Amino acid sequence: MKKFRLNSILFISVIAVIFCCNVFYLVRLYNSIREDVEREVMTALADTDIDDMWERSERARMKAQAEQRSILTKEEADSIYNAEHGQISGQVDEDGNFVTTTKKDNGYTSVKRAPLRRDHSYTNQMMKAMSQQMHESMDRYYGYDLNITDSIFRVRLADRQIYPDSVAIEIVSETDSVLLGNIHLQNGIDGYDVFRLCFSPENRWFYRASVTPLTRHILSQMMGVIVTIFLLMVAFAAAFRYLFSTVSKLRTIEEMKDDFVSNMTHELKTPISIAYSANDALLNYDTVNDTEKKQAYLTIAMKQLKRLGELVENILAMSMERRKAMTLKPEKIDLSELVEEIADAQRMRSEKNINIEVKSNEVVAVMADKSHLSNVLNNLIDNAIKYSGDTVSINIGIHSDRIAVADNGMGISSKNLPYIFDKFYRVPHGNRQDVRGYGIGLYYVKHVLEKMGWSISVKSQEGHGSIFTIKFDSHEC
Repeated sequence: MKKFRLNSILFISVIAVIFCCNVFYLVRLYNSIREDVEREVMTALADTDIDDMWERSERARMKAQAEQRSILTKEEADSIYNAEHGQISGQVDEDGNFVTTTKKDNGYTSVKRAPLRRDHSYTNQMMKAMSQQMHESMDRYYGYDLNITDSIFRVRLADRQIYPDSVAIEIVSETDSVLLGNIHLQNGIDGYDVFRLCFSPENRWFYRASVTPLTRHILSQMMGVIVTIFLLMVAFAAAFRYLFSTVSKLRTIEEMKDDFVSNMTHELKTPISIAYSANDALLNYDTVNDTEKKQAYLTIAMKQLKRLGELVENILAMSMERRKAMTLKPEKIDLSELVEEIADAQRMRSEKNINIEVKSNEVVAVMADKSHLSNVLNNLIDNAIKYSGDTVSINIGIHSDRIAVADNGMGISSKNLPYIFDKFYRVPHGNRQDVRGYGIGLYYVKHVLEKMGWSISVKSQEGHGSIFTIKFDSHEC
């Protein structure tokens, strides 16, 4: 058992280490996925910026067309719009700079050069530079509609399989002062994941996108790994608990078996020794002319042989039960007659003053195996005699649906009462040596009654005797 305990501790330690490693890698996986998701959100926000400017440009074009439709052609209206708002073009020069040229309606041309970093995507840098130039040209003439911006942002997030419950974009300064607020954020941005994108470096203006927490989205991507690890840990824990429980039960059974063998050996040796001594006295002493002594020795030998027979019968019954081969031979039995017969035999025992009273107000007949039922009743009465004082009083009540066996014995404590029908269990009685047993009598009683479809219960209080009640169907026969 000591080796098993050490192995168990080692096994639990290994599982704990594995669990800690899993938690560590899950946290790393969570952080990695969160970085990817945040990067996707920022990309969606940048795309939203471009799409929003194209949307604003298209609205401006449609407005100009509507104003000039009655007197101008489409080309003329476009030229008016372009002349009013300017034109933007961009290219990369031979030095690796992104050059943007803006032509104003007054004929003035603005040229800006932004060096492209070689450690970043040229495409992203060019789009960022063009976006900033477009903002400088457009923001002065055509305002923002944040409801449309929110809608575009939600669509760009959906393109990336991100579906937050709520999104809201504001325009803020470098110090987070709100320049253009969003009606959906009247209660502030607390509880939201916040992302910022600078779209006007000269003015230090930012998009501030507030998104409902992305934790649920991240965990949904990790759900397969989390569930698998959880199920594995539960399986490990359940398997170990089952193994530990099984080993503990086996150890308990092994100890009970050892106690049973020790008790049974003593129980067998005692009647054998007594019977041997009585027969030795009959053979070696002159008992022919001493009838009284001869009768006493023979009575002693007979009692001990009967005791041996009972022990062997119980052992055989347990052996048959273990092999599930115990078969019953039911027959119609008059309970009053059977109980009276058993009571008469028990009254003949001379080791104590025994008083057995049988009460029955009606004739009760049942279908049962007579041999096993007799053993059950003998076992209950024998226990009542064994665990009582020098004067034994037993009352057996026979009713249409039950038999009750009450005694005036020492009783059973409440802490031991739930276990008295367990195999090999013996109620401790301190240092008393006159009360011996081997822990299978009541187990045999319960097993036989269950085979018959009956049940047994007990009420007892330490120092006030016990009442065993056998219940059966009143319509058995």
